[in-house]
Amino acid sequence: MAENSEDDRPPADDEPAKRTDSDVDGGETTVDINSSAPASLLTKFRTAESGFLALLRETLYSVITVVAIGLLLFAVSGVWPPMVAVESGSMEPEMSRGDLIFVTETDRFTPEYGYDDTGIITVAVGETQQYRSFGGKGSVIIYESPNRAGSPIIHRAHFYVENGEDWYHKANQSYITADSCAELSNCPAPHAGFITKGDANTRYDQALAIAGPVRIEWIRGSARFRIPYLGYIRLELAQAVSVGPWR
Repeated sequence: MAENSEDDRPPADDEPAKRTDSDVDGGETTVDINSSAPASLLTKFRTAESGFLALLRETLYSVITVVAIGLLLFAVSGVWPPMVAVESGSMEPEMSRGDLIFVTETDRFTPEYGYDDTGIITVAVGETQQYRSFGGKGSVIIYESPNRAGSPIIHRAHFYVENGEDWYHKANQSYITADSCAELSNCPAPHAGFITKGDANTRYDQALAIAGPVRIEWIRGSARFRIPYLGYIRLELAQAVSVGPWR
């Protein structure tokens, strides 16, 4: 009887079995059941109807939706924020307090005859070209003067003046209370810019010393259309966090 060699002996209970090629090629494949945990958690996240996972999922979906809409509006408008709320009634009746206004870069969605390739069309140009915006001739712009504290202003661009220009005779006399340039605020023009006015106001912004002629670099964008009442949400939030809303 031949004796078993050391290599032919079966392994002892406390001795690990040697791995052979047959073990690799033909043996059974085993899977750690813990590897399915992420998939199981993802399934619960997708299908949960109540509880923390359901709340987390709905919150995440809402945030993604808001971000996607914001990015889409930014892509269309080219400015941020693309929606602003009206704080006062200076542009009534076409804009009222609480309206939400969609804003774009000034050179988007306007005819080519806008001033100096900015896309801003003044009331004077609007009269000859029949361009209308928010019920009147000329572009409604949003601007922010660095010399004025408070919210940005959303008013209509009436005409453009050059640095040092006497614009008294260019002005509509109904919108000033002066008998000469010397009696008119910001005349001669301290710098080049647009003369602006709120539709419901009786005087030009510059005649009221609200702001100097509006430089092009002060302009944040042009108003395009409004959504009534939705701006109240932004106004309330702005008030809650002490952030100035738009006028």
